[in-house]
Order: sequence, then C-alpha cells, then structure tokens
Amino acid sequence: MLTLPNLLTLSRILTVPLLVALLWPAEIGARWTTGYALAFGLYCLMGITDYFDGYLARAQGTVSKLGVFLDPIADKIMVGAVILMLAATRDIAGMHIIAAMIILLREIAVSGLREFLAGLQVSVPVSRLAKWKTTFQIIALGALILAGAVPHFPFVQSVGIVTLWAAAILTLITGWDYLRVGIRHMD
Repeated sequence: MLTLPNLLTLSRILTVPLLVALLWPAEIGARWTTGYALAFGLYCLMGITDYFDGYLARAQGTVSKLGVFLDPIADKIMVGAVILMLAATRDIAGMHIIAAMIILLREIAVSGLREFLAGLQVSVPVSRLAKWKTTFQIIALGALILAGAVPHFPFVQSVGIVTLWAAAILTLITGWDYLRVGIRHMD
C-alpha cells in the first residue's frame, strides 16, 4: 500500500491545507504576493506529483486499488480548495464565479455518477476531451494563483479567466457525456 506512487498521491492530499494557508491572508484583505508565489510553486509541485504518481505506478507495475481510489479524490480536493480560496480572495469574482461553480458541481456530480456506476460494475473511461478539460482547469487555476504573485502583469489574470471559462465549457460537454452513459444504466 505504501508504494512511492501512493505516497505521492497522499502528499497531494496532505499538502492542500498548506496551499490554503498560503492564500489565506488574501482572504482577509491583505495582498500577500509572496504567499501567492509560494502557493503557485506548491501548486506546480502538486501537479508534477499528480503526473508522476500515475506514471510511476504504471511503469513499476504497482498500480493499486488504493491509488486508483485516492488519485481522483486528491485531484478533486485540490481543485475544490483552490477554487474556493480564489473565490474567497476575489481572484475569481463576478460572473466568473459561474465558471468556477460549473467546474465544482460537475466534479461532484461525476464522482457520484462514477460511484453509482461502479456499483453496477460499469466503468466509464476518461475521454480525450475530459483530459483537455483537466488541462485547461490546471492552467486556469495556476494562472489565477500566479496572477496574485505578479499583479503588475494583468494578462496573467486574463489567461486564468479565459482558460477557466474554456474549462467550464468543456466541463459541461464532458459532464453531459458522462451523464448520458449513466442514464443508460438507471431504472
């Protein structure tokens, strides 16, 4: 159970409170660019471990049930925490909250759907479009964190917002795809 890939996945989960803590001063109104810079570095490190835990598990032949279970949970915890903190700090604000909510709600709905389908022994593979959704989501959240570290470069915030909306649109499309598969298996 305590293979390197599983430890990397667990490290992502255990690192989320630190990521939140680095963004917290901004939530109370203090602009702490150092915190954003550190949060961005930590976010990038968490993304790298997300790639390597799966890569190493497959390369070493150590894919485990624990890893298969924890990896998507670690991803959702990180995404959810970052979106909530960026909304609390108003780095995501106004109508852009809609894009963030679409992403959060889809993550919850698809997790529930996957759990339901697993009980029926139905597997729903991740589509190529869902991988693009994840890519845009990672870029968006990273850019929005980085924007807090470099407020004198407003284009970074723009990149974050544009990719957040791109991720939200792909989220709706892929969420609908998953829902159609799920509906086929419901009474």
